[in-house]
Amino acid sequence: MASIWLTESGCLLSPSSGQRVSKASQYFPKSVPKNLSFLTTSLRAPRINYADKRNGRYSVILAAESRHLMGSLTDTKGLRFAVVVARFNEIITNPLLEGALQTFRQYSVKEEDITVVKVPGSFEIPVVAQKLGQSGAYHAIICIGAVIRGDTTHYDAVANSAASGVLNAGLSCGVPCIFGVLTCDDMEQAINRAGGKSGNKGAEAALTAIEMASLFEHKLKKQSS
Repeated sequence: MASIWLTESGCLLSPSSGQRVSKASQYFPKSVPKNLSFLTTSLRAPRINYADKRNGRYSVILAAESRHLMGSLTDTKGLRFAVVVARFNEIITNPLLEGALQTFRQYSVKEEDITVVKVPGSFEIPVVAQKLGQSGAYHAIICIGAVIRGDTTHYDAVANSAASGVLNAGLSCGVPCIFGVLTCDDMEQAINRAGGKSGNKGAEAALTAIEMASLFEHKLKKQSS
């Protein structure tokens, strides 16, 4: 691929013809030594290489290219998921679960690759998620519950414990544990987030689980091997 020169004025020039190619100010560093001109090897990869032109000679210093890793929503073959669901406030958690399962089906996750585990309440979710993660059988775990604020401080205790517990479960077992526990001030807020006008947070949790499972299995696993 032909080299493209980036001048100090921020324009791309063809070294063969000297003609201006396009404006490239977005690739031009804010602070630039005056004795440097710039070279990029590809318009598709904005890597800037420095060419020192002191004494009429060029000494090119190659800049390292960054790598961008991201999970895929389309490559779900072989990925296995667990969904831990609290039975408390089933009027909310059942639609959240259905939203997650429907999303899995939409993205071609096989039924046999999904395990649903029901627990009494949101407080019990983290320990089960950790146990499932430690089993090595799943690539991601969704944690679904609903905590509605009441007249006492019980809401704060359960909501905070569930959030920190799910986080710690994922960190300890090394498997993505997706927080899908609703923490709402009233039932109306919860209904709106369980398939109402604010969408379905269970479906959103499933999308996150797929992307994280793909990232861990197809990208990060290759990096460590």
